[in-house]
Amino acid sequence: MGNQGALLNTSSDSQQSDAKNGGDFKSENLESSNGNNGHEPLKHAGFLTLALGSIGVVFGDIGTSPFYAMRESLAHAKGNLGLEASVIGIVSLIFWALMLIVTLKYVVFLMRADNKGEGGTLVLMALAQKAMGKPTGWIFIGGVIGAAFFYGDGIITPAISVLGAVEGLKEAPAIGHMLRIYIVPISAFILIALFLVQSKGTHAIASWFGPITAIWFLTLAALGLMHIADDPQMRILHALNPYFAIKFLISNGFIAFLVLGSVFLAVTGAEALYADMGHFGKGPIRAAWFILVLPSLTLNYLGQGAFVISHPEAAKDPFWMMVPDGMFWPIMILATLAAIIASQAVITGAFSLTQQAVQLGLLPRMQIKRTSETQAGQIFVPQINSFLMIGVLLLVFSFQSSSALTSAYGIAITGAMLMDTILAAPVVTRLWKWKTWQAAVLLIPILCMDFIFVGSQLPKIPHGAWLPLVLGAALVLIMWTWTSGTKILAEKTRRDSIPLKTLLDNLAAHPVHKVPGTAIFLTSDPDLAPVALMHNLKHNKVLHENIAVLSVSTAEMPRVPEADRLEIIDVTGTVRKVIVKYGFMESPNIPKALTLCRKQGLKFDIMSTSFFLGHRTIVASAHSGMPLWQDRLFIFLSRNATNATDFFHIPSGRVVELGTQVVV
Repeated sequence: MGNQGALLNTSSDSQQSDAKNGGDFKSENLESSNGNNGHEPLKHAGFLTLALGSIGVVFGDIGTSPFYAMRESLAHAKGNLGLEASVIGIVSLIFWALMLIVTLKYVVFLMRADNKGEGGTLVLMALAQKAMGKPTGWIFIGGVIGAAFFYGDGIITPAISVLGAVEGLKEAPAIGHMLRIYIVPISAFILIALFLVQSKGTHAIASWFGPITAIWFLTLAALGLMHIADDPQMRILHALNPYFAIKFLISNGFIAFLVLGSVFLAVTGAEALYADMGHFGKGPIRAAWFILVLPSLTLNYLGQGAFVISHPEAAKDPFWMMVPDGMFWPIMILATLAAIIASQAVITGAFSLTQQAVQLGLLPRMQIKRTSETQAGQIFVPQINSFLMIGVLLLVFSFQSSSALTSAYGIAITGAMLMDTILAAPVVTRLWKWKTWQAAVLLIPILCMDFIFVGSQLPKIPHGAWLPLVLGAALVLIMWTWTSGTKILAEKTRRDSIPLKTLLDNLAAHPVHKVPGTAIFLTSDPDLAPVALMHNLKHNKVLHENIAVLSVSTAEMPRVPEADRLEIIDVTGTVRKVIVKYGFMESPNIPKALTLCRKQGLKFDIMSTSFFLGHRTIVASAHSGMPLWQDRLFIFLSRNATNATDFFHIPSGRVVELGTQVVV
C-alpha cells in the first residue's frame, strides 16, 4: 500500500486538523510505539502459553456460535427429509463448513499469506499491492470493502454474542419464565459496562481470557459428549460423512440454500485466525484449533444433533435445553464470560484495524491512546469505541434477540471472507510463483464456496442483512472520500509549491537573517518547500540556523526495524531532509524517532527546537475533482481529524502552526 503515493503520507500537509494543542511534552511520549496490538510480550512466551492466549483472543467469536447456529439452521429446515435425516444433514453441513472454511481456507491456506508474520484484510491488501508491483484499483477497493465489513462485524458480534448467552435465562430452572423480560436490559447493561472499561485498558485481565475460554471449550465438549449417547444407535456420527451433507443439499433444493445461510453462523470468527496471526504465531493458533477448538465444537454440534433427534421439542433452542438443571447457573456464568471475551476481542480488533487504516491513509487521523505502559500495542480509540457502543446498543434494542440478529450477521462475515479470497489471488500467482493451473485448483473451489455462502445470505436482506450492507457502504464512502480528497490536496500542493532545492538556491543568492536554534518543518513531500517554511519566510523573514524538513511515510510492512526508521539526507550544510518510516501497524512518535538522529550525527536540543506545521483551511469548489457534496464530506472529516501535534506526540509548547486557505 505504500505505492498509493500521497494517500499514505500521514503528515500535517496531507491530513488536516483544527489548530488545537493539548498538554505539555511528557516522558510517556517517548515510549516505544511498535504497534503490536498488545501482544508483544507474548513473542517471548512459550508455545503452550501462546496457544492458550490464542484461545481467548482468536477463538472467542467462533466459541459462541453454538448458542444459535444449530437453532437457526433447524428453523429453516422444512424440506423433504424427516427430522432425523435433517438433523444429521445439518450437523454434517456444519462440520464440513468448519473443515473447509476454517481449516482448509484459513488455517492451512491463508495463514501462509503473511506479511512479516502479520495477517488481516489490510495486511493482505498491502501484500497484494506489493505482489502487483504498482497501485491497483481493484485491490485497493477490495481491501476497503473488507475493512468496512469488519467494522460491521465489530458492531454485530458483541450484540449477538451477549444476547445469545443471556437468552439462556429463558431456560433457567423454575424462574426462566420470569427472567425473559430482563434479557434485553441485562444484555445492554453488560455491553455498556464493557465499552466503558475500554478506556482503562484490558491488559490487567487479559491473561484470564485464554484460561476462561479454554474452560468454555472443554465445557462445550463435555455437553456434547453427555448427549451423543442420547441416540443409542449413535446415528448422529453419520454427520462426519460428507455424503449426508450432500444428500441434504440435493434433497431440499432452495430450502437447503437458505439453511446454508444459517450453517455459516457456525464459522463466524474464522477470519480472526488470520487477523490475529501476528499476535501469537501460526504454530500456536493451529495447535489450539486442531487440539482443542475443532474437537470441542464438533462434539458439541454432534451432541446438539443427538439431543434433538431424541427430544424433537428441543429444536427451538437445542444448546440451552440440553444443559442439565444442576449445571445451569455455572454454565450460564461461563457462557456470559465467553461472550464478553468474544466481544472484547472484536472491539480490540476494531481498534487495531483503525490504527492500520489511519496509517495507510484510508481514514483521517484519530486520537489513539495507550492504556498500558508495558504493552505498547494496548490501544484505545475513543471515536471508534463510541461508534461501536452506539451501534451495538441500537442493534440490541432494535432486534431484541439473537435469532433476529442472525439475519444481519452472516452477510458481513461472508463479505469479508470473499474479499480475503480475492486479495489472495495475486499473492499466490505473483509472490508464491504458482502456476496458473495450480492457483486455479486452489482458488476456484474456495471462491465458489465463498459465492455460495454470500448468495445464501441475500434472501436475508429484507430481514436485517441490509444493515451491514448500508454500514459497509457508508464506511467505503468515507474511505473513498478521504483517500480521493487527500490525493487531490497533495496534487494541488505540488502544483502550488516550488522545489526545495530551488528555494535554497534563491536563499543562497539572497540571504535572510538567521536566528539560533533548530526548526523542523513537517511535510508530506520532502522534495518540495514546505508550506510552513514559505509562510515563515514571507511573514517573519528569518530562518533558523539548522533546518530539518521532516516527512513521515508508511512502509509496506507491519513494522519497520529501528535500524531503518530514519533516513537523513544532507541538502546543504545547515538543511537536511529527515524521512521517518513507520509500518502500518505502528503509531508515529516523532520525538522518539528523533532521538535516533543523534546516532546518525544530527544533534539538537528538543527544548530549543521549534516544530512548524502547515495548517490548511479547505474550501469546497464545484470545479474540483470531486462532487460538491463529497468536498463537503472531506472538509467535515478534515475538521474532525486529530491535530498533527497530538497524533505525532509533538511537544505542544514547541509547535508553531502557520495557516493557509486551499480550494479543492
